[in-house]
Amino acid sequence: MKNKTIKAALTTSLLVILSTGCSNQPNNTYDSDDAITIYFARHGKTLFNTYDLVQGWADSPLTDKGIEVARYLGEGFKDKHIQFDAYYTSDAGRQRETMQVLLEQKGVKDYKIQELKGLREVFYGGFEGGTNAKMVTASMKLLGYKSVDTFYKSYVQGQIPVANLTNAIAKSDLKHEAENFTQVKERTQNALNTIVKTAQDKHQKNILAISSGMSMQAMISDLTDNPNKNKPLSNATVVKIVYQNGKYSVVEIGNMDYVNQGKLSLNK
Repeated sequence: MKNKTIKAALTTSLLVILSTGCSNQPNNTYDSDDAITIYFARHGKTLFNTYDLVQGWADSPLTDKGIEVARYLGEGFKDKHIQFDAYYTSDAGRQRETMQVLLEQKGVKDYKIQELKGLREVFYGGFEGGTNAKMVTASMKLLGYKSVDTFYKSYVQGQIPVANLTNAIAKSDLKHEAENFTQVKERTQNALNTIVKTAQDKHQKNILAISSGMSMQAMISDLTDNPNKNKPLSNATVVKIVYQNGKYSVVEIGNMDYVNQGKLSLNK
């Protein structure tokens, strides 16, 4: 895709989100004391993850390990007797594949996966498909880091706000096409609002959505003060969000209990 086309697509997407955001807002006068719970999970490990390549809008299939962890997640949900009323992914193959493996393991046969492009991972522009090392080296300097080791230590400990990291990557992209933080947060939160509004209209209570790491971090960035929101999310980890009385609460961040429970059950 040519540069102008990508820029136009990003600009149009953002304008649509901004212009339609109000219509997609959940109904704060929703007449129900019941909560709507959305379980967001990151996709399973992929080929690009294994090769340490940048994977935003670029895509690659799940590896055997990725399929395995998706099965663990599905088994974990089954063990905890969590029933879902709706299923969402973006149009990324790795997210759809994770959902399909998970639901097969859980024993769900009659389902429809709804796709929302707003659940895509961050678009990393000219870094897409290249090495993570190159992207980190380019962006960490803008964040004040002089060594890769120091950067990764801070990143793993959640000391780098996702807004700062996303914007540093965008500014480092020589193609000038990578998404900035505002763009990612707007589209992911718009997707979240759409999920909740649909749940209200259809009286759904439990929702399962498969998304990607940094986009999920951006989505919850201003919905919680929990410092764990800036820690990188492992494959198949869960972020649990509850919507009730017109407010969002992020009650779980980076929860691997579902995967661990499923692994324990399947490996008995």
